[in-house]
Amino acid sequence: MKGSPALILLTVISACGDETISGYIDRSQVFSLEGDPAMSVSFPRRGRVHGHGLCGEWKARQAAPYPWIEIGPVPGTEASCADFEAEKRFRDALANMRIAEVSGQFLILSGENGEEMVFLGGTQGN
Repeated sequence: MKGSPALILLTVISACGDETISGYIDRSQVFSLEGDPAMSVSFPRRGRVHGHGLCGEWKARQAAPYPWIEIGPVPGTEASCADFEAEKRFRDALANMRIAEVSGQFLILSGENGEEMVFLGGTQGN
């Protein structure tokens, strides 16, 4: 008995594990930029990244397979926020990161031009 190609494809896809960073970490873990809880990211489920910055929280897509990372689009920031410029730099830097490395409690994100963001992992999820 033959199955339809679409049904076979759906079965194969559903059997695949999460190849994004969220499949390689504790999904409840929050990573704080250089240990500062005011700027953090987490990967609570496949294809998603949640963040907290100086001007509030946001959610974005991240569907690249590990060790690659492509966060975005990262939602804009309220210009009325007192820390608007620092928040914008944080979000822009995240959007430019391309490689993720998880090493112990550390998450290291690297950009194409050698820039790095080092996050320290905690255990409290969002």
